[in-house]
Amino acid sequence: MLNPDSVGRTFKGAETITVSQSQIDSFASVLGETQTDIAPPTFSIRITLNQMQKILSDSDVNLDWSRLVHGDQRFEINRPIKAGDSFTCSSTIESYRVAAGNEIVTVRGDLFSGNELVVSTWSTLVVRA
Repeated sequence: MLNPDSVGRTFKGAETITVSQSQIDSFASVLGETQTDIAPPTFSIRITLNQMQKILSDSDVNLDWSRLVHGDQRFEINRPIKAGDSFTCSSTIESYRVAAGNEIVTVRGDLFSGNELVVSTWSTLVVRA
């Protein structure tokens, strides 16, 4: 069960992630996109979900990823992502509730280039009972 004291906390990722053109090309090809001068709008989830999983797997948070299903996703894009961009990521546990025994957690992932907030993603995660 998620540690309820984690709600409202922001966890900063320790690493900097640099986006390569091959990563954008690979992601775009799965979507059938041929225009790859900028990343597809949903590319940011490739970074934020990975960072969220590392952060939320911490024993202080105690989220059980083995029973997790994805509930919802939304994005707020302040500017497109392009090859060569370097990001740090933070994840904030915005809400938590239990419904029919299932844990429902909403996490915001923010991608920063220096002090510039480039993209925010919201993921609603359901940990099945």
